Amino acid sequence: MAEYLKRATHTAQSDHADVTPIVQALLDEIATGGEEAAIAMAKRFDKWDGDVIVTRAELDRAIALVPEQTKADIRFAHANILKFAQAQRETIVDTQIEILPGLVAGQRQIPVGAAGCYVPGGRYAHIASAMMTITTAKAAGVKHVTACSPPSEADGIPPAILFAMDLCGADVILNMGGVQAVAAMAKGLFGLPRADVLVGPGNHFVAEAKRILFGEVGIDMVAGPTDSLVLADETADPAIVAADLVGQAEHGPNSPVWLVTDCRTLAEDVIARIPALIAALPEINSASAEAAWRDYAEVVLCADRAEMAAISDEYAPEHLTVQCTDLDWWLTQLTTYGSLFLGEETTVAFGDKAAGPNHVLPTSGAARYTGGLSVGKFMKTVTWQRATRNAARPVAEATARISRIEGMEGHARTADIRLAKYFPDEVFELGA
Repeated sequence: MAEYLKRATHTAQSDHADVTPIVQALLDEIATGGEEAAIAMAKRFDKWDGDVIVTRAELDRAIALVPEQTKADIRFAHANILKFAQAQRETIVDTQIEILPGLVAGQRQIPVGAAGCYVPGGRYAHIASAMMTITTAKAAGVKHVTACSPPSEADGIPPAILFAMDLCGADVILNMGGVQAVAAMAKGLFGLPRADVLVGPGNHFVAEAKRILFGEVGIDMVAGPTDSLVLADETADPAIVAADLVGQAEHGPNSPVWLVTDCRTLAEDVIARIPALIAALPEINSASAEAAWRDYAEVVLCADRAEMAAISDEYAPEHLTVQCTDLDWWLTQLTTYGSLFLGEETTVAFGDKAAGPNHVLPTSGAARYTGGLSVGKFMKTVTWQRATRNAARPVAEATARISRIEGMEGHARTADIRLAKYFPDEVFELGA
C-alpha cells in the first residue's frame, strides 16, 4: 500500500472561489452593451485606453524592438510546433465505405471557419501559448484566427508576444484580455467573424467565461491550475527531479506537483533539496513555488512500478514525466495524462516552450476523458451517405418497422413513400 511522505493540505477545488455570478454578469453586460461595454471593461480591468485592434504599423514597431536571438528562438519553436501539428492534420482524413451493395457512406474533415485564441498575460509573458494556439489553428486550415492578450497599462501587448502572434498567422490581434476578450471573439465584436471555437489557457475568470459560452461556441477545455507529476525510480537523478518539480511549481501558488516513486532514499533526497531550490528563484517565482510546494505538493512512496503506474493514472496529471528504467514499458502501461515526457533528456518545460507537441492540456483530472489541444479541436467530422434504389429497399423496410415500434409514424411514412415509388408492384409488411 502506498505511503504518503508528503500530503497536500489544499486542492484546487477547495480553494476555488465561485466566480460564476461575476462572469455571467460581465457577459450579460457585453451582450447588452456590445463593443462599448467591452471597451469599458478593458479600461476598467486592463487599464488600457489605446486601440483595441493592433494595426500593422503598431505590429511593425513592436517587432522591431524584439532582439534577433529572441526572434530566432521563437522561429525555432514555431517550426517544431507547426511540424507536429501538420503531422497531426495528416492523420485526420476523409473516408468512405460501401456498407451494402449500392449504399455508400463516408465522412469529411472540415476545419471551422473562425477561431479565437486567448494568450494569457499578467505575471508572465506567455509567448509559447500564442504559438501553440494560433499555429495549431492554422495547421488545421482555419481561415480566420483572432488572437488576444491582456495589454500592459502603458505599452499594450509585449513585443515578443506580438511577434509570435504575427509569425504564427494571426489575422487580427486584440489589445484585450479577460472576460471581455473572450466575449468579443465569441460575439464577433469589432468587425470580427464570430469565433466557432475558443482556445487557450487563462485565469479562472477566462475559464469560466469559456465554460458559460460553451454551446454557443466550441471550446478546447475548461482549464484549472496547471499540474505535474514525476515518476522516478532509484536510477533517477534527485537534483533533476527536484528541479523539475520546482520548475512547474512556479506556475502559481495553487499549481500541484507530485512525486511518485518506489525509492525512499530518492524521495527523501528530493524533499530535502526543494527548499533551497525555491529560495534561489527570483522573488516573484519563489513566492508561487513555495506556496504550491507547501500546500499542494504530494510525495508518494510505492511498493513497485506497477503501483506507481496505477497511482499515476489515478492522478490523471496534465504533465507526466518518467525518470525510470525501461521507458518502453512505461509508454505502454500509462494511460491517463495530458502529455508524457519519457526520460531525463526531456522535461515539461521543453514541451511548454519549444519541442513541438501542444502545451494546452487537460488539468484537474480531465485527462481521464480528453487529450490536449490539437488540430482536431478545430475540425468537424461530418458524415454523408448515398444509395441506389435497390440499396435503399432493405434500409427503408427496417426503418419503417423500427419507427413504428418507437411510435414515430411520420418517420415510417418517409420510408413507405420511397418503397411505394421505387417498387410499385410489390407489397411490404411494414407494421401497423
